[in-house]
Order: sequence, then structure tokens, then C-alpha cells
Amino acid sequence: MEGLRVVFLGTSAFAVPVLSALHARHQVLAAVTQPDRPAGRSHRPRRSRIHHLALELGIPVRQPERIRRRSAWEAIADLAPDVLAVADYGQILPARLLAAPRLGAVNVHASLLPELRGAAPAIWAVARGYRRTGVTTMLMDAGLDTGPILLQRETGIADAETAGELLGRLAPLGAELLIETLSGLAAGRIAPRRQDDDAATLAPRVRKSDAALDWELEAPALVNRVRAFSPAPVAFTAVREGTAGAGAPLRIHRAEAADGPREPDQPPGSFRVSGNRRARRLVVVCGGGTALLPLEVQAAGRRRLPITEFLQGSAVPPAGRFASAAEAAGLTENG
Repeated sequence: MEGLRVVFLGTSAFAVPVLSALHARHQVLAAVTQPDRPAGRSHRPRRSRIHHLALELGIPVRQPERIRRRSAWEAIADLAPDVLAVADYGQILPARLLAAPRLGAVNVHASLLPELRGAAPAIWAVARGYRRTGVTTMLMDAGLDTGPILLQRETGIADAETAGELLGRLAPLGAELLIETLSGLAAGRIAPRRQDDDAATLAPRVRKSDAALDWELEAPALVNRVRAFSPAPVAFTAVREGTAGAGAPLRIHRAEAADGPREPDQPPGSFRVSGNRRARRLVVVCGGGTALLPLEVQAAGRRRLPITEFLQGSAVPPAGRFASAAEAAGLTENG
């Protein structure tokens, strides 16, 4: 059965292919997205990616400040959709709205549930060194990504893949899975199956402070975190300045674990600049005597640079120590 009456709820870039696929196959009555928020240095209101796409496709846009308010969810229920389709919307839907459509509310989630329930599954999959993940369609209930599973599709995670790149692959995969799910659900071909709550893991919303690098971790784990926080909020540290604490943040966009002998005599966070002028590198001691090699970095207020180019023009000393995760995280409190 095709041509369902659908209300779509989504906000982020992950939701864009989902809305495009729905528009091509079904009747999208409205696109519900987050209100325009101040962004950038100008703090001017910025439309979500879904807002822009819906206008291009001629789909009516709704932006309730709080969808749990009765006036907001009733206005959506009054459209009499067959189904709600949800992809990274950003607000909790009230139970009465979830129950209003005859086919319920179907969410597209960027993990293999019950793994990685929460707001940032792709980021935490990379940060925790997962080798595989995928997308899940589920019937929504009152819990956080706890509803019955409809369909799933698995994919691997490449060694150097960032969370942004992974999401870029998962989004069209999720769109395809949603179209398959809606057809099967409407035809009665899909039997929802309960999640195993005992196997659940969480993927909470990412704070800027989460991206502060903890040098007590071993280098491969830190490489995973650099990949995970790309393109945002970007992994970072800061040079310790004696008793004055941490200096300005230094973002690390790309990094790799060093090969070769370990450096057990240096405390984690210690660094040195090595190599000749044309091929300088920054070596940072990590947990277990392992070492991290930043490959692309960005000083505060500057553009991102390859490490050799950065070291040629920076004031980084030939040796020193980077701040702890707690010290570096403190720099995010006012920014």
C-alpha cells in the first residue's frame, strides 16, 4: 500500500534524505521541525535543514516551541495522518500524539537498537570503537528509543571514518529502510518485536566538554574520540601554562596512534616536537605509554592546518604538557 498520509517530524541533516524519500512516495501533510534558533556570531535565527527542504518541496512547515503543549500536538493530530514519521526531531512526543495515527509513530534511529539509545548514536559508536552499527525503524512509545523494533539494516564502520561521515551514510540507509517499513507496516507484513532492555546501551547528547581529550586513555581510544567529534564539537585540549592552568583551546581535527616503542617514563599529556623543519610532528604521550600524533589542528581564532604547517608558525614550545580533560573542559564553560 502506497500513498500514506504522513506527518514528518525531523530537524537535523540526518533527517533530510528521510523527508525527500517520503515526499517521493507518500503524501506529506506537514513537516514539523524545531523553531529557528540564533546561530553564528550574528546570532540571527537560522532555519533547520528540514525547514529549508520543506519549503523547496512545497510542504507546510510547523515549528511548535513545545510539542507537548496540547495546542501543538492537537493541531498535528487534527491533520488525521495515517502515520507519523520521525527522524532526529529533538523533542519528546506526548503519548496522545503517538497514539493518534492508525499506524502509530515510526522513528528512524541511527543505531542497531537496543544499542545506543539516545540523541547521539553515531558519535558514541565511533567514540567507543564500534566496528559495526546500522539503522533501525521502531514504533515509538513513551520511553527513550524503547519501542518495538520493526526493521534493521547493518553496516560496518571504517577504521578512519568520522561520525559525520558515518551519519552521511546512515541517513540514506535510514530513508530506504523507512520506505520499506511503511509499506510493510501498512500491508501487515511486519511483526514488531520487543527490545531486549538488558542489552541496551546509551548514547546521550554530546556536550562541548565531552570533546576534551583525556590523555590517560590509550592512543587508539583517543583517535576514536577525535573521529567521533568530527565535524562537531571537535576534540580539543590546551597547553598547560605552569601554575596558571590551561591556555587557549587547541582543536585536533585528525590524529593517528604512533607506531614504535612506548614511552612509559613520561606522564600522560606530555608532548614534544620532533623531526626536521620540513617534516615536524607533535608526539603526545597517552595512557599505557602509547603516543598520539595530531595530524590536523586548529588554534583559537585560526584556520585548521596540517600539523607541520601549524608548528612552523605557532608558539608551541619544543616540549611541554597538555592539560587534563577536566582542565581543558573548564575552557568550555564560557563558550
